[in-house]
Amino acid sequence: MVATDVDPTAPGLYLADRGYLVPPGDSEAFLPRMRELCAKEGAVAVIPLVDEELVRVGELAKDGVEVLLPRLDFVDICLDKYVLMRHLQDASIGVPRTWPASEWPADAADHSPGGLIVKPRSGRGSRGVMVVNSARDMARAVSESGYAADELIVQERVTGPEFTVSVVVWRDGEVQAVVPKEVVLKQGVTKYAVSRRNAEVTRTCRAIQTALRADGPFNVQLCLDAEGRPRVFEINPRFSSTAALTAAAGVDEVTGLLRQAVAGGPRLTDEWREGVAMVRRWSDEFLSEREFTSHGISPAPQTIRHGEGFALPGAVTTGGQSPVIPVRAR
Repeated sequence: MVATDVDPTAPGLYLADRGYLVPPGDSEAFLPRMRELCAKEGAVAVIPLVDEELVRVGELAKDGVEVLLPRLDFVDICLDKYVLMRHLQDASIGVPRTWPASEWPADAADHSPGGLIVKPRSGRGSRGVMVVNSARDMARAVSESGYAADELIVQERVTGPEFTVSVVVWRDGEVQAVVPKEVVLKQGVTKYAVSRRNAEVTRTCRAIQTALRADGPFNVQLCLDAEGRPRVFEINPRFSSTAALTAAAGVDEVTGLLRQAVAGGPRLTDEWREGVAMVRRWSDEFLSEREFTSHGISPAPQTIRHGEGFALPGAVTTGGQSPVIPVRAR
């Protein structure tokens, strides 16, 4: 297992079998570097983890490397949040009322008791998200956002319970499992969550696959409205940061889809435990000094250059920026 990251302090680099620094996923240099590493390591698959790299890393499939992503057209739709809302609405899937920030109606706040959400049309997580309650607040939020108005969207804020949902599907298009997790606390990413059965949430997520044909792993973020109806506000066309909770509940989507991609199966089943709680925390890992220093580099940024790689034994974690590369044993 090979880990890559833009950040030389990322723990996954030190705990994988080998680790490499790569350029940012949205830079022109990213794909050539990944192609170089895949060839060097004899990669059989790449597991992308963050939005910035998704479009470019999908090109590796042309080189015979399995890329654990949905189909590219689904990825493109999800990465533009306004386009996504339009597609979901056309498919009769519940979404919050949504407008481009350049076109939102001045009285929208009057009809949204929970307020309005202002956020970039592209980008991951809660970056750049603001809550406003009036036209005056809206004008200030847009002016202070650092984005042009047509780069922002305005959404009705749905204040019911929030869910982050793993939808497990591969190229045959059959949904293998849907695992809803109710978000207890979110601070940028989900900090606490609990696996929770909800028939309407499951139905909605299956309907997304039917309508948009992801044919690869995706994560749905939604809230329940006052009537308990799901309202989808975002889809991540990749594995979720809560994939560990999905696995703890009984569906190891990462390992399962990796086996299907490179070895033809077996399929996963929709059997999992409700009420499994995730408590996200920092943890320490311990290596001998010899193991840590034998590669001749340091996590201090000034001593590491792009292109340097190293090997250390141990379990695998990832940083936050770039893919994990499973490779054939040699």
